[in-house]
Amino acid sequence: METQAESQGGPQLLVRIWGMNAEGRPFFQNVMARNLTSESALLSGIEHALKTEEVIGVQHEDKKARFRVLRVKDAGLPQRILAEVQLMPGQQCPWPAEAAAAPKVPGRAAPSGSNKRQYPRFKVRFPLELRDERGGGAHMQTSASDISGRGCYVESLTPLPLGTHLSVTFWLNQEKVVTNGVIRASDPGVGMGIEFTGLDETGQERLQRYLEMFQAAAGSSS
Repeated sequence: METQAESQGGPQLLVRIWGMNAEGRPFFQNVMARNLTSESALLSGIEHALKTEEVIGVQHEDKKARFRVLRVKDAGLPQRILAEVQLMPGQQCPWPAEAAAAPKVPGRAAPSGSNKRQYPRFKVRFPLELRDERGGGAHMQTSASDISGRGCYVESLTPLPLGTHLSVTFWLNQEKVVTNGVIRASDPGVGMGIEFTGLDETGQERLQRYLEMFQAAAGSSS
């Protein structure tokens, strides 16, 4: 039986989730989201086993974000579970209008300011090239889904392991920049977070200013 918080009213949305199942295979599924806030939601109708602290992708319309699983519960139906999820730091809420209109869930703490970054991340498709420095790895042409002067996140069904050292290449106008990086987050079926360890403070600041112009240019052309 659902608790009062789980049966809270408010809007319900059809969203798409994805991640990696227990067999190491990617899954994709449409589920219902309710108890919506700007930081969290309750997902119902999930057919895939999830674990607490696991990271999954959630998409509503054209907005995607990464969420951490806070808890899971048997929904009382065959092969169906409930999962309470929380927005990962640096991500933007996929349902801002619905969250603003939703009733407050009793007992849920307001988000703190502890997730603020020194450099805010930009939700832009920023092209870059990665090379695994363990040897023998091919160059990977890809794009960051969000990025700042300190690092980026790259969506991938098969992310590299935590602690993997990389060579990261990107362009600032006509200048080619090659720096070192390391995998700081590896979320199977979702992607990987990369810290730019080879950029000093001046380099980070320069990349951040370029990203501001890059986002402005992308917005004006859309």
